[in-house]
Amino acid sequence: MQGQPSVPRHWDVEADVVVVGFGAAGVAAAVTAHDLGAKVVILEKAPEGQEGGNTRVAGQGYLNTSSSEKAAAYLTALCGPHTVPEPMVRVWAEEMGKNNAWLESLGGDPQEHQHPPVGIEFPDLPGSDCVHKFHDGPTYGYSNTWKRFESLVKQRPISILYETPGRQLIQHDVTKEILGVRAQQGNKSIDVKARKAVVLTCGGFENNQEMIRNYLPGVPYCYTSGTPYNEGDGITMAMSVGADLWHMNNYAGPSMALKVPEIRTSFSMQALHYSKKIPGGMIVVGPDARRFTDEKYKTRHGKIPVNGCWLPLSTPCPMFLILDHTLFSSGPLYDKHPSHGWTQIIERYDWSEDNSAELAKGWVKIGDSLAKLAAVVGLDPATLADTVSRWNRYCEARHDPDFGRTLMMEPIVNPPFYAVELSPSMLNTQGGPRRNEKGQIVRPEGTPIARLYSAGELGSIYSYLYQGTGNIGECLAFGRISGRNAAAETPWE
Repeated sequence: MQGQPSVPRHWDVEADVVVVGFGAAGVAAAVTAHDLGAKVVILEKAPEGQEGGNTRVAGQGYLNTSSSEKAAAYLTALCGPHTVPEPMVRVWAEEMGKNNAWLESLGGDPQEHQHPPVGIEFPDLPGSDCVHKFHDGPTYGYSNTWKRFESLVKQRPISILYETPGRQLIQHDVTKEILGVRAQQGNKSIDVKARKAVVLTCGGFENNQEMIRNYLPGVPYCYTSGTPYNEGDGITMAMSVGADLWHMNNYAGPSMALKVPEIRTSFSMQALHYSKKIPGGMIVVGPDARRFTDEKYKTRHGKIPVNGCWLPLSTPCPMFLILDHTLFSSGPLYDKHPSHGWTQIIERYDWSEDNSAELAKGWVKIGDSLAKLAAVVGLDPATLADTVSRWNRYCEARHDPDFGRTLMMEPIVNPPFYAVELSPSMLNTQGGPRRNEKGQIVRPEGTPIARLYSAGELGSIYSYLYQGTGNIGECLAFGRISGRNAAAETPWE
């Protein structure tokens, strides 16, 4: 890890509050600080047109809880044995119920997703009926809520420096307070002065394979369906000035998806999506050529029940989606409609209607027989044949005694046969520098690092289970908290 830069004699850019990252958390922090009178600059790693982080390509829902008391009970239950300090639970519970009022005060139009109790992820937990999922405007659609968030910044004289990732925090060598950010623009470094504070809102480490190997359980590698720009920059910057870390092993995943070198983010295969009804047979096998899960099970953001607790879905790598010609010829294996995920919304890869282009690229493998297919992908032919035969018997009996699957109970019988290598995939990680109830990043002993704040996915409050829309809700809540407190700091000069 690089040493901290010395305090520069000349600053290239100056502001009261420097926000690193232009997603929902960055929006909430920047707008709040600006409206309290601070001069704000946002440093954004992505080029213009690809900003927005995971907020832009997620489901566009944000959480607005209806009772702080019930919200505290629900979050406590979600944490389970991985407890979060009571002051953090309390401030989260109080602030999450103010998301709608804040957006309304700025001209937003909060609308609830259909009718409650839609989307309560763990309805059996205490306080769960406080969950209410909202989006902005009359139409629920992907990126629509992000467009509102983005407009709140664009309506204000908040400077946005695109393609300018923060690389190091500039820390006073005596007082240890944070004075600014050394950022990168092309091949040069620029020094950005923060007269009051820096707020890190630059997301997690879902596109950093070294961190994934170090911190996430059960996955030797994992690829993101969200922004490719989240590479753990905020974590390394905060660690280098003495920050503690928390929740580093928690993430919204895994799922199983296709990842190819040509595309930065993953493809979700239609046959695996729980709501799709597609003719033809398919299973997923591990490196031993055997099934390991109900392929159509709808996880709760990657978690499944195991022996009375919730654990990440098992993903023995490499994994292979095995299918027959009936399924292959029924339509595209990937749904390119821009509904969610970076690949659909930003990359917009044009998957062929008959899968022929992807077969030609080698993304899909083919064999005239199961034995030939096994040889192509490196599986044991006899074991794969036995696994498929076993599955076909289950389809005939309409009962899967191994994993209890009930959807797409179609045999794999029609040659040729096909395989798609699948990888663990996720939208986002939850871990990062630990923050306190004021949004301050803290050291291992709990003392705050002066003038350094965070919000959002970078060091999220979610330690174990996760409620859908909770991340964007937390972005707004802790973005406001950090923005308020950052703006209230006395300038250091």
